[in-house]
Amino acid sequence: MIELNSLKPLALIIEDDAEQVSIFSEALRLAEYETEIAQDGALALARLAEIVPALILLDLHLPQVSGREILRQIRASDRLANTQVIITTAAPSTADMIRHEADLVLIKPISFIQLRDLAARLRPPDTVYPA
Repeated sequence: MIELNSLKPLALIIEDDAEQVSIFSEALRLAEYETEIAQDGALALARLAEIVPALILLDLHLPQVSGREILRQIRASDRLANTQVIITTAAPSTADMIRHEADLVLIKPISFIQLRDLAARLRPPDTVYPA
């Protein structure tokens, strides 16, 4: 028999700036997400091979593997087809170039309240997951 738990959806924060990680984590927690952090591109890809987050906050400028490459791999994956991706970048010109590849693009600095409210709207309906 499978035991069922009602869990919060998972948000993966892929960001190398500790201050941004702190802000993003708190905003997503208040939007009712569990959060996990990957502070470089290689770690992010390794985790994405193991998990299927409901939401990914993706910085484009990362050590090891770029955010653009991570986004390409997310979009090529059938397993991650339902994962919402929010790109975070300080470069408006880059944001314009990749806007069509992401669900949302936010220009840094990102407002805590804006992120909390957007993430809450993207939150999937309550789901029951196997324990």
